[in-house]
Amino acid sequence: EYLDVSSDDRAIDLGCGYGPLGLAIAKSAPAGHCLMVDKDFVAVEYANANATRNGIDNAHAVLSDGLKHVPPQRFSLAVTNLPAKTSKEHYYLFFHDIHDALEPGGRFYVVVISGLRQFIARAFQEVFGNHKKLKQGRQYTVAMAERLD
Repeated sequence: EYLDVSSDDRAIDLGCGYGPLGLAIAKSAPAGHCLMVDKDFVAVEYANANATRNGIDNAHAVLSDGLKHVPPQRFSLAVTNLPAKTSKEHYYLFFHDIHDALEPGGRFYVVVISGLRQFIARAFQEVFGNHKKLKQGRQYTVAMAERLD
């Protein structure tokens, strides 16, 4: 509901699980592609099986811890549901990696527990130079940042 997908987006879904978000993006971007990554090989198998089962041929999943095992490339869209239990340093490393992988004008959407929403706002301002809160609920917040340069 809060994700803006263009028909030709080249997207990455980080921590894709069984693929619901990445597959929905791929379906909304018929002239684009969605790379789904997860560090759990079972999730990768399920995401690929679900792409096949649903006839979505412009999405595929690979095993990777964040962007560590993803060949260098540029994306116009990145999405993730951030893990709640990791260090702020880990978030910053992750945000810088995503920033570098986005093309200028590329968008980064996150779902995060609402207790971290102020940290996300500050970190996005530091790394991306902008931040937009799209939805704040009791438990989760949806935010986005855009690569400006």
